[in-house]
Amino acid sequence: MADQYLAQTQTQRLQMVLAPQLRQSLELLQVPILELRTLVQQEMQQNPTLEEQLPETTQVEVEQGTADEKAVEPGTTDDKTEERKELDFKEQFEVLARLDDEWREYFQQTQASHHYTEEDAARRQYFFDSITQPESLQEHLLAQLVLTDVNEDERRIAELLIGSINDDGYLTTPIEEVAQTTGFDPVRLRELLEVIQEFDPIGVGARDLQECLLLQLKRLGKGESLAAAVVQNHLDDLGARKYPVIAKALKTTVDEIQQVARFIATLEPKPGRMFTAEQPSYVLPEVSVQKISGEYIIMLNRDQIPHLLISKHYRQLVEDPNTTPDVKSYIREKIRAGALLIKSIHQRQQTIYRIAVEIVRVQREFLDRGISQLKPLTMVEIAAILGVHETTVSRAIANKYMQTPRGMFEMKYFFTPGYKNADGTEVSNKTIKDTISNLFAEEDPINPLSDQAMVAKLKETGITVARRTIAKYRDELNILPSHLRKSF
Repeated sequence: MADQYLAQTQTQRLQMVLAPQLRQSLELLQVPILELRTLVQQEMQQNPTLEEQLPETTQVEVEQGTADEKAVEPGTTDDKTEERKELDFKEQFEVLARLDDEWREYFQQTQASHHYTEEDAARRQYFFDSITQPESLQEHLLAQLVLTDVNEDERRIAELLIGSINDDGYLTTPIEEVAQTTGFDPVRLRELLEVIQEFDPIGVGARDLQECLLLQLKRLGKGESLAAAVVQNHLDDLGARKYPVIAKALKTTVDEIQQVARFIATLEPKPGRMFTAEQPSYVLPEVSVQKISGEYIIMLNRDQIPHLLISKHYRQLVEDPNTTPDVKSYIREKIRAGALLIKSIHQRQQTIYRIAVEIVRVQREFLDRGISQLKPLTMVEIAAILGVHETTVSRAIANKYMQTPRGMFEMKYFFTPGYKNADGTEVSNKTIKDTISNLFAEEDPINPLSDQAMVAKLKETGITVARRTIAKYRDELNILPSHLRKSF
């Protein structure tokens, strides 16, 4: 057996590593505009050489394609890297000073067209301060508990039960489990639960759908009605729309069961839903598209992104003979980091703009006439046109929105596969879904369309799709199968 021993060896291998500047560029490309503003503000707090241009200021901006990038861009790997690292401070700031002269007029024009006053800032802050936090279901129930005549110990137990009610209004933890965990009497727990079930909203505190519906029927004075009998004994058959079976079991007519079913459908299956509505998400469009004189004009949203500059103060500080070498080195690194950030933001904006231009070019008929004219489009196609990788397109459109004459859409909305019509033209799957939805909405409720019948209907319009595709799209549209949509 060979002896075992430790030894050091050298090997060479290729490994892809993302440089810090590339990581930053990818991060800025992917975040939406509101998050971008937050990231930029955080960077401004950490980098003293970065400042946001305000009205009536004179500072220096580093813009891609205008500066000598060798003087400010870090992370390059060519033969002159060492030369750039040793670039004289005076020469470096002469470049920045030249930029100041070249872009002064540009800044004035930008301020004139994108003037953001203190009044605008105050109005925007007032808007955000005016947003109120809605009352939660638990807070609503606790407020009603205070008005009851339960004693202090019982109130503590009731608060525990309220805390166990989920956002839909259901008590998901069994009473026995609550009693075992807390040591409280199960009988008293049930009595307190009955007190809670008298609270608003009607049906809250139920342990399942059947109890929830029965609580609502009882509160409406229909605790002994035919509807209560259907919910009590035939809820599964009701869900499957087996009206003849229910009518036979309850010795009544199918028409009467149908009327009962329509009434039960007006009850609330999730009584806590009104308190757990999703918070509105506030989004800002990255791109605005307007039709002017028959042509679509594309504009980037620049107002929400701080206009970053490299402050002149640090050029003067470096030129000061009293500044120590350590301070000069610190300033140089911060300037390079700031220049990289400005460049990354510029690249982000240019990438989003170029993608928006292609979207408008391909989807012009959609902008003119609506969803029926939405064209199939893939990220691979756009990536090939722009000369970038498809993952770059994916990052650029993630969580980004476009304001169009047809409304505001997520940019990913315009990227969709499609099918070929009988005449060879392509149609988007979103267009097919919209057509299917309209056909189902117009169907005869007594004789609803089956998936196979929908295939024939679409074929009449020149769209050929398989039955399983219809079933898939119907599920995505939350449309029931034909036997569950049938009205007797």
